[in-house]
Amino acid sequence: MNQVTNDQIRQNVRSRYKEIALQEVGSGSCCLPASSCHGSADDISSKLGYSSEELTAVPDGANLGLGCGNPQAIAELNPGEVVLDLGSGGGFDCFLASRQVGETGHVIGVDMTPEMVSRARNNAVKGGFTNTDFRLGEIEHLPVPDQTVDVIISNCVINLSPDKQQVFHDAFRVLRPGGRLAVSDAMMTAELPTEIKNDLDVFYSGCISGASSVDELKTMLTQSGFKDVVVESKEESRAFIKDWVPGSKVEDYIASAVIKGVKP
Repeated sequence: MNQVTNDQIRQNVRSRYKEIALQEVGSGSCCLPASSCHGSADDISSKLGYSSEELTAVPDGANLGLGCGNPQAIAELNPGEVVLDLGSGGGFDCFLASRQVGETGHVIGVDMTPEMVSRARNNAVKGGFTNTDFRLGEIEHLPVPDQTVDVIISNCVINLSPDKQQVFHDAFRVLRPGGRLAVSDAMMTAELPTEIKNDLDVFYSGCISGASSVDELKTMLTQSGFKDVVVESKEESRAFIKDWVPGSKVEDYIASAVIKGVKP
């Protein structure tokens, strides 16, 4: 893709997530336009693997029903760690991570949509979260110094980037030696039909985006320097992915994946 096309993709994604950020609390959302959503944000997130305890532990308006998994379940966070969330949205995963790392830890959320950053900051104040920090920026060019992060999490955001290799390069840069990447993301299990690829709203502002295959993801992570790379498809994700583009059989082409790697 040329740079103009990349920018068009970013603007389309930013516009879509601005719309979501400005919705009223409780209006419900998902990875695609509101007409495609099925149930409230909490209903959607419970299908993604979040517990009822997690859903009630965050301020109203933090959970927007976005994503394709629960990175909290795979990140194995410890007290005192510095956590970075790529595409932090309303702050949902950041607030859950905040509880796990405790007062001695710190959680940074990065999002390229100003309205999302504002919403997350307001949610932090409402919830009394003092160890979270929300920053405006692109995940390809993180506003984070070198080697300052212990764990990177993300929930179905990297696939929205038109330059995923650069995302992994910059993730590697900010991690400390021994730091780890633990994300949930959409993965391609078969070649997408042309009609889905050509629909920008579905392809890039939804969670389908430029989803990569297992081999592509492993190659990108390895090229960025990660070791102990794991990319695993979650077969059970077909149950909610079928609702993303009803009637399209998108669940035959896309799955939620667990993606992990370690910086040596």
